[in-house]
Amino acid sequence: MATDNLQAAWPARAVVTAGMPYGNKPLHFGHIAGVFVPADAFARFLRDRIGADNVRFISGTDCFGSPINEGYRKLREEAGFDGTIADYVERNHEAQKRTLAAYDISLSIYQGSGIGHAGEVHQAFTDRFIRSLYEAGHLRRRSTLQFYDPQAQTFLNGRQVTGRCPVQGCKSEKAYADECELGHSYAPEDLIAPKSSLTGCVPEMRPVENWYFDLPAFGDYLRAYAAELGADADVRAIVPQTIAEFLLPPVLYVKNDMEEAFNQVRDELPACEVVPAADGKQSFEVAFANIEDRDVARAVLEKAGIRFRSGKTLVPFRITGNIEWGVAAPDIEGLGGLTVWCWPESLWAPISFTIAANDELGLPRDSWKDFWCSPDAQVYQFIGQDNLYFYGVAQTAMFEALSGTDIVTGEPTEHPVRQTRLVANYHILLGNKKASSSGAVKPPTADELLEHYSAEELRAHFLALGLDQKSVGFKPKAFDPDADKRSDPRVADPVLKESALLTNVFNRLARSCFYEAQKSFGCNMPVGEVTPVVLQRAHDAMASYDAIMHKVELHSIMALMDEFIRWSNKYWADGIKNAELAGDDAARRQVLLDSFYLLRVCTLLMHPVVPGGTETICDYLNFSFDEFFSWNYDFDGMAELCSAGEIVEGAHRVCELPPRFDFFKKRYAGR
Repeated sequence: MATDNLQAAWPARAVVTAGMPYGNKPLHFGHIAGVFVPADAFARFLRDRIGADNVRFISGTDCFGSPINEGYRKLREEAGFDGTIADYVERNHEAQKRTLAAYDISLSIYQGSGIGHAGEVHQAFTDRFIRSLYEAGHLRRRSTLQFYDPQAQTFLNGRQVTGRCPVQGCKSEKAYADECELGHSYAPEDLIAPKSSLTGCVPEMRPVENWYFDLPAFGDYLRAYAAELGADADVRAIVPQTIAEFLLPPVLYVKNDMEEAFNQVRDELPACEVVPAADGKQSFEVAFANIEDRDVARAVLEKAGIRFRSGKTLVPFRITGNIEWGVAAPDIEGLGGLTVWCWPESLWAPISFTIAANDELGLPRDSWKDFWCSPDAQVYQFIGQDNLYFYGVAQTAMFEALSGTDIVTGEPTEHPVRQTRLVANYHILLGNKKASSSGAVKPPTADELLEHYSAEELRAHFLALGLDQKSVGFKPKAFDPDADKRSDPRVADPVLKESALLTNVFNRLARSCFYEAQKSFGCNMPVGEVTPVVLQRAHDAMASYDAIMHKVELHSIMALMDEFIRWSNKYWADGIKNAELAGDDAARRQVLLDSFYLLRVCTLLMHPVVPGGTETICDYLNFSFDEFFSWNYDFDGMAELCSAGEIVEGAHRVCELPPRFDFFKKRYAGR
């Protein structure tokens, strides 16, 4: 423990996940800003805090799913791509890896659900996971309707059907077979105005058999779980709020002008409660006891030509499908030849990737359980708000369904996979609008941003935005639609607000320490007792930082560090000025000793935010990364990092800093 007043309790081991980008496109700024940079900063902090060997930072390319099938089809038809779909995914995967490296994203593994060793592990684990759900009695074999294009004579995958979202209150015009761009799920037959993207015709609905997870059976558990999360001050409010939205009774919303027609068929419906339309509302509610009754009612209303929309509720969660490009589903009850729908298998893919990462380290195959099942471990999953249904509802219920089962062996266990901590961010907007590569407002790719800004400028800005609090606009001057503003030097660039702390104040503190050591102390850092007020200020900053990190309020980290770095720089400037005015060599030595100590603390605390510049400072301080970037000290001075001989001599040799050196560099392109 670094200081006596650190109160946060940390796990012995941790997994940090950062979702799985689809393998159909490069990463855009939302991937980086909304998930990867926050997850990377937290993973880096955990490595410093509890030890690098105890942390796994997991992500990879989602190789399957309808967006990939559709992207591959378009590339072949429109651009003449002649490779296989596997080639297509591999190409995008490699591009994603290069982008992540450019942003200093420090993943333990970044492979793919269908690539290399991780893909092999994922196939085997998927087979076992689904069989465990079946053996525990939580899978249901259902015949459901799927879209079929009669002109192309083929079943359509999710992205090959477009329409309007049927969920009451949703305004999305970009809805697919069973989910819309805003994350709402629904039965395919509820999609409004469906159209095939292959031929433009209205597709037919034909029956297919698949396996579904009995999600509605876990309604009571999910309600209790959401209430527990709501009472936890460390859990972002959006998580229990969004989960609760899906825990309402099954409801159909019927337009007020259809009330007379509804009353004529009401006796044919299962037992239901009719709630009149509230003032100003255009629909009244029809609530049912369960999803089966709602589906019976839906058929009656459709037959009578009564228009309706469905509400959010728990529906059976589809596990399998019939798309050829996918993870093979196990053959159960003779129902073979199926693949796994991409969303379910992407939920347990982080476990597969943890196994693969541990395999690369030469650890035992079951060592993943130390990270996912052990009571002294914790999994932190960084996600966007649109995906809370899948991670907060479906994943939570599936993990609870196997709460008494060892997934690999199928045997009873006291340590099953534990529920994860969901760290959900709101939308990051482009300007004031939500950007989507499939929408009208096209987001810049992550690579395009690096043509105008450095990775560290962007990392600091993204973390300061406060996406844990609300949706926030990203307004880079380099991409301002107003050309006059882009070229006007008087117009400030919002992206550079935080980087000024790095390129000006933090640089100045670091350079001042090194240049003074070179000028007055033979390139040595003085070693000795730190002034009490400096020690207390640093310990207070570390305690606040630790508590903020425990809540994962990363924007507050930036505010804290802005204050602490500026205080540290002022302490140096005032102290050295006074020492020089007094001609006091002892005071000069003490202020440099104190300032090197403050530099050490600033550098450690900023390491998760801007790893490149802080590691350069560590290099010039002449300490090893493993020792320097660790909280496993008392932080009562620099002596604890030094050898016995250096402590006796009262000096530690630092590297000579070149003139006008910058630890944090400005990116001048386009300014």
